[in-house]
This record gives sequence, structure tokens and C-alpha cells, in this order.
Amino acid sequence: MEPISSGRVTELLLQWGKGDRKALEAVLPLVYNELRQRARYHLQRQRPNHTLQSAALVHEAYLRLAEEQSLQVENRAHFVGVAAQLMRWILVDYERNRRASKRGSGFTRLTLDPNIPSPGWRQETAVDLLALDEALNKLAKLDSQQSKIIELRYFGGLSIEDTSEFLGVSTATVKRGWSSARAWLLREMSRGGSPV
Repeated sequence: MEPISSGRVTELLLQWGKGDRKALEAVLPLVYNELRQRARYHLQRQRPNHTLQSAALVHEAYLRLAEEQSLQVENRAHFVGVAAQLMRWILVDYERNRRASKRGSGFTRLTLDPNIPSPGWRQETAVDLLALDEALNKLAKLDSQQSKIIELRYFGGLSIEDTSEFLGVSTATVKRGWSSARAWLLREMSRGGSPV
């Protein structure tokens, strides 16, 4: 979903990259609904009694962005990609802390995005968030681009085209990477005993 003022968003992001701290404050209202929608999607796929709210997830991501001193963000797709990475880290940290306080009881299950066509990756497939994070970290050591594709598409909800723009590669490269990375993750997580 393309925000109404994507040109304005890009302009503000470039100003923020040049050190204008007020530009980030101006960007948030322009992308807030998009980020909150993505956060809501991920939180709906967690355990029913999850206490983290989508607004809190977006605000935490914003606070972490605001702490960055030298982040260069070029456009909306890049910004959403960075926010997606932050949301992943926040969700993983939240789950680690929850498990530590519960001494490892249970795990959070996320359902992979039913809106992203993915032959071989069933809609009803649920994934242990920490196992997915661990598998993505392993994949990043083998192929950082494929790991980034999964992160951008799954956590960021970016389209093939937006992922291509973010990474500066062709859409065909993203499609191949998406397919290959999904297959690798399924094998890796099946081996580790994670539910897939």
C-alpha cells in the first residue's frame, strides 16, 4: 500500500539523513498507519494473550530510529525495511524476555503471511519466532541477501518490487532469493524440530 505523500516522505527522509532531527518527527505521521498495519499483522499471529500492542511496537521502533545518529534512509521502501528490521528485533527481544521470565514455557507461534503468494509455504504454517530468528541469522551467514529478502517480505510486508528497490537488485533476483530462502528455512527449521 503506497502512502499518499511518498514524495514528501522521501524528501523528509533525505533531510533526516543529513542530520535534520525534526524531519523524522514529520515522517512518522505520514507512515504511521502503514507501520501500525504491519505491526498489527505480526502481533495477530502471536499467542492469544500477547500483551504487546501494535501502537507500542511502532512507537518502540520509532524511538530506536530516533536514537540513530547516522542512518541514511533513501526512500519509503528503505524506511519501511529499516522499521521491519527493528520490529523483528523488538519482537524477538520481547519473546526472549517473556520466555526467560516463564523459564522457557511454550513458544510464540507466528503464521506466515497469507497475503504473500508462496507455493510450498502453507498459510496455516506456524513458526516459532525465536527459531525463525535463529534460522534467519544462520541464513545471513550463508547468504545475507536472501536473509534480508525474508526479513523485508515477512517482517516488513514489502512487495517483490519494494524489496527489489530496497536492495537495489532486479525483481527476478528477489523472486529467486525469496523462493530459495523459503525452501532453506523450511529445511533448517524442520531439522531443528521447530514446527513448520
